[in-house]
Amino acid sequence: MLQKISTNDFRGNGPIKALYPGLVVGNGDTGLGSIGRIDHASFHGRHHIAMHPHVNDEILSYFRSGSVHHRDSEGFAETINTNRLMLMKAGKLFQHEEDVDGTKAPHEGLQIFIRPGVKDLKPEVIFHDLDKIYSDNEWRLVASPGKDTAFQFSSQTWIYDVRLSAGKDFKLPVLPAGDLTLLLYVFQGEINVNDNLPLHKQEGLIINKEDTAIHTSKGAELVLFVTNEHAPIFKDGMYSGNQLR
Repeated sequence: MLQKISTNDFRGNGPIKALYPGLVVGNGDTGLGSIGRIDHASFHGRHHIAMHPHVNDEILSYFRSGSVHHRDSEGFAETINTNRLMLMKAGKLFQHEEDVDGTKAPHEGLQIFIRPGVKDLKPEVIFHDLDKIYSDNEWRLVASPGKDTAFQFSSQTWIYDVRLSAGKDFKLPVLPAGDLTLLLYVFQGEINVNDNLPLHKQEGLIINKEDTAIHTSKGAELVLFVTNEHAPIFKDGMYSGNQLR
């Protein structure tokens, strides 16, 4: 199965556009397995996002320009940016606020809401510096359920990224074993999948048991979300949970 995600599938008219991937496939769930929600944010100038709660959400902050100063109820105060990322694992209750700085360059990035494997885990905040901002022409595993990444989800979820050069032919990475569903997202640029499916910035593709070949004429930045839809998850998180209930 190949199911295209278009810019019209995002909700919101402000600087944050929210994608509920389950609505694209119409599965009675706003999420797609453990992938609850993906926010594509783009801010110009300075903005303050007041203290607000999360419950049973695991949120990866993946920023590609600008920076954010983060403060939370666990006592952390850190600045996150293009090479310093953050995973917030909100269990019973977690609160944070953010000061966004998009003055030197527009602040743009993803807030990725992943469903936990079980509910009410102990809150935890993890910061990690990438070795380099971009992974050129090679898939990079950013987060996973295992100890091979600094960011570890409690559910069966993997996130990869790559920056492709113009004129590049490319394939998906070698994935873990299992019945996996993929969401391929174009963060910047444009690609063509299987020679007949063009995807542009803020578009994507849900892939299940399909071979895919990727080509980009002008270059692209891609993020790949992988989930095992049959693995245990908690679907009632504040933001990651099923909003149709």
